[in-house]
Amino acid sequence: MRRECNNFAYLTGNFMKMNTKIFQLLFLAFALLVLTADAQWQKQTVDTKASLRGLSVVNKNIIWASGTNGTFLRTIDGGKTWAVGVVPDAEKLDFRDVEAFDANTAYVLSIGDGMNSRIYKTIDGGKTWKLQFKNTNPKAFFDAFAFWDETHGIAMSDPVDNKYLLIKTIDGGENWEALPTDRMPPARDGEAAFAASGTCIVTTGDKDVWFVTGGKTARIFHSSNGGLGWIVSFTQIQSGEASQGIFSIAFDDAAQKSVIVGGDYQKPNETDRTLALSKDEKSWHNASGLNGYRSGVTFIDKKTLIAVGSSGSDISRDGGKTWKNLDKENYNSVQAKGKNAIWAVGVNGLAAKLTIEK
Repeated sequence: MRRECNNFAYLTGNFMKMNTKIFQLLFLAFALLVLTADAQWQKQTVDTKASLRGLSVVNKNIIWASGTNGTFLRTIDGGKTWAVGVVPDAEKLDFRDVEAFDANTAYVLSIGDGMNSRIYKTIDGGKTWKLQFKNTNPKAFFDAFAFWDETHGIAMSDPVDNKYLLIKTIDGGENWEALPTDRMPPARDGEAAFAASGTCIVTTGDKDVWFVTGGKTARIFHSSNGGLGWIVSFTQIQSGEASQGIFSIAFDDAAQKSVIVGGDYQKPNETDRTLALSKDEKSWHNASGLNGYRSGVTFIDKKTLIAVGSSGSDISRDGGKTWKNLDKENYNSVQAKGKNAIWAVGVNGLAAKLTIEK
């Protein structure tokens, strides 16, 4: 009888231990499910197979995107329906960047050697496009552009004769003039910019402009006078190879906090030195937590950020100190205009909206 009681107690104790372990596993699974469910990407139905890299979120209803084969996309109802078009006579161009201001007005920039680098503008929602700039410098290769407002913008090329070539407009793109380079530090051997997401150059305030580089070195160029003079900051982001460097830079709405992301696009799962943060726009300190190479990053608010790349996307809710992986989808670009307007684009016509809870 005692043996039977002992056996019963033994079995009961093991059963309780097993139940405790099962409960712990179930609780952990539930917690992970809740954490994942608080931010989820919703893929859109878009009639294109173009690889998309240009992205411009005007507000929660109006979003523009651009990509290969002269493709542009536009929605004016928050992604319920998408208009897909091709810029006339640009079927072979790759539009790596788009900057939009409303449902009708948008600029697109194509990359490429020589005359393949171009800028077009529409003022009627993509019904017609005007060619505003066609590069005639055989050494130039334009990567991206950014605007302070609808009429003032700046575009950048890889180095030409050891200096980064930038052009600027002050009249809505009717004229684009090359900026002087006498007050710009020279490019280093093997240094260039990346036309990966249209976010290697950004503007803040009325005259500040920033661009980031990669290759043999990973640096940040900053001008506080519209591109006439420049200072340079060094970072510890991966560099040394042509596939490595800083790919994207972003600021919060008050331009008080900034973040850079990058890595090695040939090693998309490599997590070392892919992220750096700054609070003074001068010094950058390395941070960790991203789940691989990232080509785009954006602030949603002062504390919430999203970073995307070919190996997936990550979210931070504490200003970039810690990150949580959202998925493994292949994204190229991300942009947000508040919590209700967070978008990403990628390969094969991928367009996705992020739903995020408080």
